[in-house]
Amino acid sequence: MNISLPEGLKGFVDQQVSSRGYSSSSEYVRELIRKDQDRQALRGLLLEGAASPPAVTADAEYFDRLRDRVREARQR
Repeated sequence: MNISLPEGLKGFVDQQVSSRGYSSSSEYVRELIRKDQDRQALRGLLLEGAASPPAVTADAEYFDRLRDRVREARQR
């Protein structure tokens, strides 16, 4: 796959490659694509969670129980 970039973007990519330790512009672009995939996956999970009914109320009592469980786990 070949990608054409205007000079301004090409210069930016070249600068990122040299200053951030990438071995090539292809490596830099691959990293950008991976990060975008991760962001999209996270967004999907957040939207899925927002659309789901609450499983438990996260009130003071909930956090007290959670702290107790952590303390008990440390003592084991």
